[in-house]
Amino acid sequence: MTQPFDSIPETALAWHREGRGAVLATVVETWGSAPRRVGAQLAISGDGQIEGSVSGGCVEGAVIIEAQEALELGEHRLLTFGVSDGDAFAVGLACGGTIRVLVEPVGTVLSEAMLADLVAARAARTPVAYEVNLETGTRRLLRDGYPDRMRMDRSGFEEDGQTFVAIHNPPLRLIVVGAVHIAQALVPMARIAGYDPAVIDPRDTFASRARFPETRILHDWPDEAVAELGLDSRTALVLLTHDPKLDDPALEAGLRANCFYIGALGSTRTHAKRVDRMRAAGFADVQIARIHGPVGLDIGAASPAEIAVSILAEMTAVLRGRAQ
Repeated sequence: MTQPFDSIPETALAWHREGRGAVLATVVETWGSAPRRVGAQLAISGDGQIEGSVSGGCVEGAVIIEAQEALELGEHRLLTFGVSDGDAFAVGLACGGTIRVLVEPVGTVLSEAMLADLVAARAARTPVAYEVNLETGTRRLLRDGYPDRMRMDRSGFEEDGQTFVAIHNPPLRLIVVGAVHIAQALVPMARIAGYDPAVIDPRDTFASRARFPETRILHDWPDEAVAELGLDSRTALVLLTHDPKLDDPALEAGLRANCFYIGALGSTRTHAKRVDRMRAAGFADVQIARIHGPVGLDIGAASPAEIAVSILAEMTAVLRGRAQ
């Protein structure tokens, strides 16, 4: 399975509370072929222990020195590094680039309370934006701000050039109801795309470890399994059993929740019957319209693998705001 999170903010908070001192270093801007994307972080303890990376190894040594000096002085620093072609090649890049790194000591610049709130939000799978104005030093956490950045997982500077926004989104999850052939293709594809998948099917013969290796499998009834897993804004729910008594309980849970994608297998006629059942269950048309059925983009898919490709493509389009 994919790891649920990096643990860099959590590690920095622990080091600070242990009295070792801690600094968070964050990539805030890049040019060229920079080794790490904007938002990448490195935690540095007062005694020089590190976790994470801001450059794949190119400039970590210099960042550590600057971080320990900033920790002593209780100030933030904005560092600029040029990564040479030689250093870039050493970490697997074709050419060099430039990165800017924000260094923030915990407890003085970044308050313990704010870092603790960030860690708590991450543990609760609550999307949160950390905003810092480098000119004024103002810092805050926003749970409802920057929806476009949240959707695109895009940290970066605002137009004023002084306000940096770091996006902390929960990891993506895929919950599949129905351990069918399409699911066997979709699960590994989704894992490659960064999803942590789980498969729900009360039928042991279908939902077996042999068919879904290294995947969380739940043999409970779908509504119970979905309740155990939870549904949130970073979860995609895909229904593949083609059997209303299995699909519908999970579908109803999905319509009541805030998952970003709901897809259901079946023909146009099958979906029309599904819509009628959801109306009879008391759901409004605006809720029912969230269901993507027939599931997947219309790419002429025929085989289970091709259908899986179409589903993953549609999930991506919805997540990134490109679905029509």
